[in-house]
Amino acid sequence: MKTVNQQNERMIHDQLPAVITKIARMLAVKPEYFVTHPAELKIVQALSDSELRDLALEQGWRFVRRVGGKRIEFYNDASAVYRPL
Repeated sequence: MKTVNQQNERMIHDQLPAVITKIARMLAVKPEYFVTHPAELKIVQALSDSELRDLALEQGWRFVRRVGGKRIEFYNDASAVYRPL
């Protein structure tokens, strides 16, 4: 039987690609995207700072965790390494 923690980790692992895709879609048309939806926020907040930093770097984004944890902001990072298509 799985513990609640294992179930939460599995849910986050399953849902993270969808959240990444949504952030990427939004950043394709806007310079910033604020994660404020509770379900999305729960998934992103479950990542450690180093995991979130690595994810943002891979995607060419910057992120800011706001005090209070009500939202996490993502921005396109012009200083990210250029990756040709």
